[in-house]
Amino acid sequence: MTRSFLEPNNLLRTLTVIGAAGLIILVTLYLALPVAALFFRTTPELFFSSLSDADVQSALRLSLITSVISLGIVILVGTPFAYIHCRNTYPGKMIVDTLIDLPLVLPPAVAGVALLVLYGRVGLIGRYLNIFGITLAFTTVAVIMAQIFVASPFYLRQAKSLFEQLDPAYEQTARTLGASAFRIFITITIPLTASGLVSGAVMTFGRALGEFGATIMFAGNLPGVTQTMPLAVYVGMEGNFNIGLTISILLVLISFAIMIAVRFLASREVQHA
Repeated sequence: MTRSFLEPNNLLRTLTVIGAAGLIILVTLYLALPVAALFFRTTPELFFSSLSDADVQSALRLSLITSVISLGIVILVGTPFAYIHCRNTYPGKMIVDTLIDLPLVLPPAVAGVALLVLYGRVGLIGRYLNIFGITLAFTTVAVIMAQIFVASPFYLRQAKSLFEQLDPAYEQTARTLGASAFRIFITITIPLTASGLVSGAVMTFGRALGEFGATIMFAGNLPGVTQTMPLAVYVGMEGNFNIGLTISILLVLISFAIMIAVRFLASREVQHA
């Protein structure tokens, strides 16, 4: 005997499926439509025409160069820091953990003000650097410093998590065979966590590339010097809308590629595990 569609169990199951599908569609459209609207607002001809603009190319070049430098510094300093932090217990470790995560919840504009108060010309440290003719605020170096401040937690959190999850038996075995701590770190720890570290690095690069608040407060908005792509979008929306729209689309495409890369690396890590 076939069950009727109107039976309570079938009706409840159907309503649940419809409700779940509607919720998925609603959330997806809410997030996707604003991004899609950018592409419908322009044409390929107008996009590539604006892409050849000197200001767009300057902002793109500066953003890529500073983001790559910031990422390199974060990897070189952050990787051994995360490893040492995870493998050792010391007073104030919880405070260090909190400070590492603080930039994730701190408003970027506040981060920029904090950097300015510390490293500006009359800042707590900047005033002494100024004696030797060293100026950090409103320079390209300030852009890199702001990017590192807001983006480094993405890599540090990922690296800490990976090192904590790594089975110490691998390192202990190598140690019993006479391998030095540095050799173990380079030949065992890093290769075993490489995929996850790359994923964290990609996210860090994306966050640095999209940084706005801390940059404009600490580095300013000087074309060719500190005007990165997010800042150029802000300027473009006030003057040349097509320029702002073109850079916005560029950032969307780069961000999309970054998220695809992260998910690809994550799937490979799962398969490897």
